[in-house]
Amino acid sequence: MSDWLFDDPPNVAVITTLQVIEGKPILYVSHDEEDGAWQFHTNETVRDSDAKVMSLRRIVELDPSVTQLANLPLGWIAVRSKLGEVWQTFKRNK
Repeated sequence: MSDWLFDDPPNVAVITTLQVIEGKPILYVSHDEEDGAWQFHTNETVRDSDAKVMSLRRIVELDPSVTQLANLPLGWIAVRSKLGEVWQTFKRNK
């Protein structure tokens, strides 16, 4: 896959929510410093029961704009207020 932009392989497991799977926009992305895990969320408060695991490839299929975050450093987050806006990136406060 020469066009794959992430260092992680397409089949790496990522954390998301039922809301994202159902088509709500991804507005918050985290690249966790502790374990390198990726998280993709809406801006809604969700219950633990909404947590889902899927492949990074499937997240990219749901929202190709997340490829703009392929180089998001460990310990950083990216946010936007709606689909189509520019991602704003920040170092996560501990």
